[in-house]
Amino acid sequence: MLIRLLLDYLKRYKKILWAVVGLQTVATACTLFLPTLNADIIDKGVLTGDTGYIWKVGGVMLAVTLVQILFAIGSVFYGARAAMSFGRDVRKDLFHQVTGFSTQEVAALGAPSLITRITNDVTQVQMLVLMSCTLLVAAPITIVGGVIMAVREDGPLSLLLLVSVPALIISIGSVVWRLVPTFGVMQVRIDRINQVLREQITGLRVVRAFVREPHEKARFSLANDDLTATSLRAGRLMAFMFPTVMFILNASSVAAIWFGADRIDSGSMQIGSLIAFLTYLVQILMSVMMATFVAVMAPRAAVCADRIKEVLDTEMSVVEPDAPVTELPTAASLELRNVSFAYPGAESPVLCDISFRAEAGTTTAIIGSTGSGKTTLLNLVPRLFDATSGEVLVAGRNVRDLEPELLWAQTGLVPQKPYLFSGTVASNLRYADPDATDDELWAALDIAQAADFVRAMPAGLDSPIAQGGTNVSGGQRQRLAIARALVRKPGIFLFDDSFSALDLSTDARLRTALAPVTRDSVMIVIAQRVSTIAGADQILVLEDGEQVGLGTHQELLESCPTYQEIVDSQMTDEAAA
Repeated sequence: MLIRLLLDYLKRYKKILWAVVGLQTVATACTLFLPTLNADIIDKGVLTGDTGYIWKVGGVMLAVTLVQILFAIGSVFYGARAAMSFGRDVRKDLFHQVTGFSTQEVAALGAPSLITRITNDVTQVQMLVLMSCTLLVAAPITIVGGVIMAVREDGPLSLLLLVSVPALIISIGSVVWRLVPTFGVMQVRIDRINQVLREQITGLRVVRAFVREPHEKARFSLANDDLTATSLRAGRLMAFMFPTVMFILNASSVAAIWFGADRIDSGSMQIGSLIAFLTYLVQILMSVMMATFVAVMAPRAAVCADRIKEVLDTEMSVVEPDAPVTELPTAASLELRNVSFAYPGAESPVLCDISFRAEAGTTTAIIGSTGSGKTTLLNLVPRLFDATSGEVLVAGRNVRDLEPELLWAQTGLVPQKPYLFSGTVASNLRYADPDATDDELWAALDIAQAADFVRAMPAGLDSPIAQGGTNVSGGQRQRLAIARALVRKPGIFLFDDSFSALDLSTDARLRTALAPVTRDSVMIVIAQRVSTIAGADQILVLEDGEQVGLGTHQELLESCPTYQEIVDSQMTDEAAA
C-alpha cells in the first residue's frame, strides 16, 4: 500500500523528483571527489613540502565544496517541496473523501480514527518522503561511488567492505523487522487515546455531574500506559540500532588503520591514500546507516499508508448519480414509497415498508417510542443514508437521481443534537446562507424565539459562540439551530425532536410563528410530546421500525392503539402543565 500511495501522488511531481536526483548526484559526486583531492595534498604537497601544489589543490577543493553546498541546498529545497506537496494532496483527498461519507462509513471507521489518519498518519508518510528525498537518494549514489573510489585507492584493503557492510545491513535489518508490528500497534494505541480524550472533553459535564473523574482518570491512564509501553518498546529497538552502527563503524575504522599501517610500512600504500580510504569507509557506512534510518521509518509509514488507503478506497454507500437532475419544480413535496432500511450485517431492518406523502404547506409529524427508527427515517431524506429498498421522492424525483447540492438546498435539517460551530451567532446562522443580511438573520431569530437572548448578549449577532455551542444553554442551542434552518428557506424542513428542550409556552409560540413562513414548504417534525404534534396535518406512528398508524390526531385516537398509549401516558403531565 505504501508504494501504491507514493506512486499515485508523487507521479505528478516527476520533474521535481528528477531535479532532486540530479542535484543529489552532483552534490554526492563532489563529496566523493574531496577525499581524493585531500590525499593528493598530503602525498604530493605536505610530504614533499610543495606549498604551491597545496594552494592550487586547496583552491580546487574550496570550489568543489562550494558546488557541493549549492547543489545540496537545491536538493533539500526541492525534496521538501515535493514532500510537503505530497502531504497537502493526500490530506485534501482524505478530507474530500471523508466529507462525502455517509453516517454509515463515519460510524464504521470512527471519528477519532479518521482525525488521526488525516493528521498523524499523513505526517508519518510525508516525513518518509522528505527523508527519502534528502537522505535515501544520496545513499545508494554514495555507496556505489564510495566503493569505486575506495577500490581505486587500495584494492586489497577494500575487502574490509565485504565484512562491514553486510554486518551493518544484517544488524539493522533485524531491528527493522521487529519494529514493523510494533509501529502497527502504536497507531492503534494513538487512535484509542484520541478516542478517550475526545469522549472525556466532549462529555466533561456528564463526567463532573456523576463524579466520575477517578474512573475517567483511570481509563485515560490505561490508554496512556498502553501507548507509552508501545512507544518505549519501539524506542528501545531504535536506541539499540545507533550503538550497533557506531560499533561496526569504529571497528571497521580500526581494522582499516591496522591493515593499512602494514601496507604503508611495506610501501604498498601512501599515507594520503589511507586517509582517503578511511573517509570513503566512513561515507559508505554512514550512507548505509542513513538508508537504514529511512528504512526504520518505512514500517510505521507503511502502517499509516494502509490506514490512509483504507479511507481512500472505502466505497461510499451514498453515491452521486451519473446523470443528476439539476432542476426541480418550485412546489415542494416529499413522498416515501415502501421504504425499508437495514444496516449492513444487521439481523433485522431498522425501518420496514414505510409509505406516506407530504405536500407543500402541510405538516407531517412522526412519533414513536425510543429506537423506533424516527431519526433514521428523517436521515433518508437528505441522503445521510440511502434506503435499502423503496423510494424517497422529493418533488416527484427519486433522491438518488438528484444532484447532491440540489437536494441539500431543498432540505433544512435541524438534528436531534444541534451543533454550533466556533465563531459568532451571525457566522453560525450564515452557515445556511452566506449572503443573508442582518435583517434576515433577525427575522429568523424572531421566528425561532431566539431574538430576545441574542439581543441580551454583549455583541448581539457578533457575540461569540464556542465550539459545539457549549457557552449557551441546550434550549438556546436548539433555537439557534432552528433559526439557521430558517435562514436557508428550504422547500422541506426536517425537525428531529428539535423542540424537546423548549418549555411548553415557547414551544407553542415557535410553532405559531413557523406557520406563516412554512406555508410553501413541507414540514416534517419528530417529537415526543403529543401537544407539539396534535395540530399536524398527518401523524405517522412508528413502532419497532414499522408503520402502525397514519392520520390526524383524532383519527389515530380512534384507530391506533400505540398512539392511544402514547397519549394516555402524557395526559396527566400535560393536564397539570
